[in-house]
Amino acid sequence: MKVLQILPERCTGCLRCEIACSYAQTGTFQPAKSVIKVSPFEGHTSYAPYTCTQCDEAWCMTACPVEAITVSPVGAKVVLDDQCVGCKLCTIACPYGTIFYDPDTHKAFKCDLCGGNPACVEACPTAAILWVDTETLDWLGDFAVERASAQLATLATEA
Repeated sequence: MKVLQILPERCTGCLRCEIACSYAQTGTFQPAKSVIKVSPFEGHTSYAPYTCTQCDEAWCMTACPVEAITVSPVGAKVVLDDQCVGCKLCTIACPYGTIFYDPDTHKAFKCDLCGGNPACVEACPTAAILWVDTETLDWLGDFAVERASAQLATLATEA
């Protein structure tokens, strides 16, 4: 199985992933229509890209009253435009804020992993976004353990 792996420590905030994503999603360069976002932290001294993690819980899919969200062959939860009624329940259900509503089309939209070739991965010059094979979906757990260990080591040296 392949998943998007995001390494925030490598992100420079260049926003190339947002530009590439918007083009892949809409055929135009409109970062507002991107389904990957880059958040600045600590007074714009660090950045972190984020997008749908294609979680197993799939609250967006469960909340959809018309079953307009399904799973693609690459494992992405995708919105079926012809079935979506634009009720926005999926956007409310997503605890990560990674499913969006398009006021132009009156439909929900989210990361579909570009059909298995994510544009954000190709566009990232620092390899902060990777498309990797994994045995588990919990790559975030490893990142959290590494980050916590680094923070504890820093605290220990300051004491």
